[in-house]
Amino acid sequence: MVSKKQRLASVDALRGFDMFWIIGGEALFLPLFALTGWSIFHFGHGQMQHSVWHGFSFYDLIFPLFIFLSGVTLGLANKSLSGLPLAQRAPVYRKAVRRLVLLILLGVVYNHGWGTGIPADLGEIRYASVLARIGFAWFFAAMIVWHFGVRTQYGIAAGILAGYWLLQASAGDFTPGGSVNAWVDQHFLPGITYQHRAYDPEGLLSTIPAVVNALFGAFAGRWLAKHAGDHIAILKGLFVGAVICLVAGFLWHWVYPVNKELWTSSFVLITCGCSLLLLGIFYLVVDMWHWKTFTYVFSVIGCNAILVYLGTSLVNWQYSSKSLFGGIAAALSEPAGALTLAVGVILLQWLVLRFLYKRGIFISP
Repeated sequence: MVSKKQRLASVDALRGFDMFWIIGGEALFLPLFALTGWSIFHFGHGQMQHSVWHGFSFYDLIFPLFIFLSGVTLGLANKSLSGLPLAQRAPVYRKAVRRLVLLILLGVVYNHGWGTGIPADLGEIRYASVLARIGFAWFFAAMIVWHFGVRTQYGIAAGILAGYWLLQASAGDFTPGGSVNAWVDQHFLPGITYQHRAYDPEGLLSTIPAVVNALFGAFAGRWLAKHAGDHIAILKGLFVGAVICLVAGFLWHWVYPVNKELWTSSFVLITCGCSLLLLGIFYLVVDMWHWKTFTYVFSVIGCNAILVYLGTSLVNWQYSSKSLFGGIAAALSEPAGALTLAVGVILLQWLVLRFLYKRGIFISP
């Protein structure tokens, strides 16, 4: 769908910041470290790697932050369908289902990108995907927000986190092959799993707690709408919420490990806390301090985030960058050349997105 609706600048900028690392930002740290020898770039490169199993890195936040931001838009709209006749609710349901189905299909396309193609054998298709999880998390969060009161929404979120913990703990195994997630995916997930693992990191069971990431986004969006114009109240709510989630998540980690692959409830709390913290920072920088260049650079990316994500699978930006900047890179030292090509990858994608942004074209499912 192509949309020209008014958008919240801080949310689009944060979404763009999130996607910046997907379009090539993570590749900047290693050549910068080689050029400068500064340990901060070595640390940054380490943070651009997913945790192997238990634990948490900045790169683990990118996916749940996107889900959180999809929920923020729900909260900002503050829509309720409760009590409305079916004739008025039906068009909203149809649009939500269409969005979900489209994201599932686009996820399949992404999974089989880079020239491999979607298999003819339906059993060889990987149906689980990042986009499908975003779709399901948003869809079920929307159903909860549209049909239940605020207190009930908080209760549902708490119930999901507690119930998921009890379910995983009852299995008594948090290993890749022995977890309850692996059992569910092996018995009920159609198609293949990621890299033919025993479980899929975007599998069936671990999608349930991801709904809470979207719900926390909705809670934050509702807070933004409720206190519109009252900057101090907004920042206080976001930062206090962030501290509570982070402290609770780290304490829970001692008995229930933070794990992105299993999307444990402690991982949900940590990522929601970080998401609230980042939203507060971006609200401060974008909506209060009005850093226009900062806002513009990231908003250009954030307004077409789904297109950005698909492009990383369907277009070989590294080849394009090498075709345009390879001669310059070859004339420089190896680290400087690698940095030039990495910047080129980001620049080419940003220019395409800027072309759409300047024309008010925002492509979203």
